Amino acid sequence: MDHREIGQQLDLFMFSDLSPGCPIWLPHGNTVYSILQDKIRKLNAEFGYVEVRTPILWKPDLYKISGHLDHYAENMFSAKGDGDLYLKPMNCPGHMEIFRSKHWSVYDLPYRMADHGNLHRNESSGSVGGLTRCRGFCQDDAHLFLSPDQIGSEIVSIVTMVQRVYSKLGMGLIAAISTRPLKFMGDVSTWDLAENDLRNALDAAKQDFIENPGDGAFYGPKIDIDVRDAIGRSWQLSTIQYDFNQPAGFGLEYQAADGSRQQPVMIHSAKFGSIERFMGVLVEHYAGAFPPWLAPVQVIGIPVTDAHNAYLLGVADRLRARGIRVEVDMADDRMQKKIRTHTTQKVPLQLIAGERAALAASSGLVNAAPDDASKMFLATQTLDEARHVAHA
Repeated sequence: MDHREIGQQLDLFMFSDLSPGCPIWLPHGNTVYSILQDKIRKLNAEFGYVEVRTPILWKPDLYKISGHLDHYAENMFSAKGDGDLYLKPMNCPGHMEIFRSKHWSVYDLPYRMADHGNLHRNESSGSVGGLTRCRGFCQDDAHLFLSPDQIGSEIVSIVTMVQRVYSKLGMGLIAAISTRPLKFMGDVSTWDLAENDLRNALDAAKQDFIENPGDGAFYGPKIDIDVRDAIGRSWQLSTIQYDFNQPAGFGLEYQAADGSRQQPVMIHSAKFGSIERFMGVLVEHYAGAFPPWLAPVQVIGIPVTDAHNAYLLGVADRLRARGIRVEVDMADDRMQKKIRTHTTQKVPLQLIAGERAALAASSGLVNAAPDDASKMFLATQTLDEARHVAHA
């Protein structure tokens, strides 16, 4: 099923003609979105990245230096204000500005910078579709500033991060190295060294790969990592990209151990790529049935009658205290309809409580068996089991 249909069915996101190409995240969808961002933030922190936040609006001077006004202007939104301004289509020029604002030594490197800022690109209306191609989106961007001897180990680290992310999600990886195109900046020997760095790093990370000769960007070779979903489709998401252009354009430097001034090597990377696009892929990969750790609602409490609402609300409070996302359905519907509704909504765990549940709780018999459908109770029996399933 298409992610747009699943998103509507599960109330994850919506679109409005008043903001074309820009998704609106509803509470359940925003929960999943925030969980994914939090996972990447924790992974970044583990691998030594610092997070920054850069402006959405910049003067055209920034994009003249970066080269985007010459090569990307048709995809950029301009804004009216105090002079000409542009909405940022990517984070890297702002990160260049951060790096060149300070004096750096080789002992400060590698410097690993991450950014979750909102981006806007003027995609044509014909190419915009659902979450997989948006005009407003967020990337889990990272930029590394390195000395040449640090390149190999840092690329291995990035590949390792990508492998960890997608193994957790049960998705396979296909890596491809894109090498020097016909038109390129820099010299051939620099490109050859960079391409070998990428090959060696993938070998060291035990990641199989193919090569796409001549498919690199003019400013550096790259690794594109395609992700294979549950039905075998391939999606290009993660990227590891050399950039010989922007450090030179911005005049970035660091002081080497011998006192000389050197230009740092810069590497772009993203694990999810666009989080919106990744969410579209993930929704289809799981067909909306997220694993318990990612589900927007992990546990739904369903009372047999209204008389059991108070009991389930107490159980819900205890689960929330343990970090579990839980709701109690107190709508004026029959229990059987609620069970069908939340099964359709793909909530991983249903706690159904009747008279025996309250009795078991009051007497400590939390493992007492249910007698019949009208007296069902706590299908998982214990709070500890609920916690285990929700965090699996």
